[in-house]
Amino acid sequence: MSIPVLILSGFLGSGKTTLLLELLAEAHSRDLRPGILMNELGKMDVDGEIVGEASRVSVAKLLDGCVCCSKKSELSASIQELLRQKPDVLLVELTGVANPEEVVDALTEPALLGRVRLKQIVTVLDAEYTLEYNSIFSSDKDLVRTLRRQMEVADLILVNKTDLVDAHTLQKIEKTVRKHNPLAPLLYTQRSRLDPDILLRGIERAPEGTAPARQPFRVVKGVAAGSRIKESAPEEAAHRHQASFSRVRTFTLRPPADLCLPQALLEQFLGQWGSRLLRAKGYLAQPGNSSRRLMQYAGKRITWSSSTYQGEPYLVLIGMDLEESELLMEWEELLPGTQLPSGRKR
Repeated sequence: MSIPVLILSGFLGSGKTTLLLELLAEAHSRDLRPGILMNELGKMDVDGEIVGEASRVSVAKLLDGCVCCSKKSELSASIQELLRQKPDVLLVELTGVANPEEVVDALTEPALLGRVRLKQIVTVLDAEYTLEYNSIFSSDKDLVRTLRRQMEVADLILVNKTDLVDAHTLQKIEKTVRKHNPLAPLLYTQRSRLDPDILLRGIERAPEGTAPARQPFRVVKGVAAGSRIKESAPEEAAHRHQASFSRVRTFTLRPPADLCLPQALLEQFLGQWGSRLLRAKGYLAQPGNSSRRLMQYAGKRITWSSSTYQGEPYLVLIGMDLEESELLMEWEELLPGTQLPSGRKR
């Protein structure tokens, strides 16, 4: 029996992890055993912590590199490791700058043939910023091409955060989506909520003691089987994405353990980078609350949520064309003596 694979794609902060949590909750209610593979750009895996806290299932993590480039060689091995746990479904959440086609390509490697099958590629769009990507990333045509490709190859497209835009904007988004993908169902969501049966329909728990069988590989045609994946020269595609990805950098900031950073200062620090800061997330203490809380910054908005995280505080920044020296100078002005040990070009 081959294991179905759901790929969750979409730009940074669009709502992929929120969707993953929704699917995990539903999978558990159906007594399904999910396997989870998450790809993060930085060394600190904030989204993996979130999923681990919420689901209490093992998560295979590919950190500090994009699965399309520097971590592609580890993808097949990670999937094989998950298959040893005999899951009923594999949920793969990609980093925001990844091309889903690379994962689909990995599913056809000899070690995985017949053991897994692509069920759906789901791309999540941020309704507030989808229309601005062309202008925000005008200097990086390769990144814009990757974001378009996320739409083009999707079997299902979620336009998320619809509560933040008006009806006219949604109409323009639909027109944009249909320009690149006229076939995929289009759903409008808030907080990535949808009928989970749309994605989990037909997935059943395997009998105890069974293992994924090695079967002859069969390409399934149709809307729900990645049928919009087009053949292209892999070397050319890899080079295009590598060129774009090299401009995306991650930094891990480590404030003092006893520091409670006022939100106004945090907003000032994060906001000054404009569109160059793609996302920020981490575990920090708030004034009046010494426990670590999850802070997420996407689309110029900061959100806080409770957490059981007990480790040292840290803040991960994912940006494009951000210079470490400039970032460090501004951070040190905000927090004297704070270290920036892990900013590196990816």
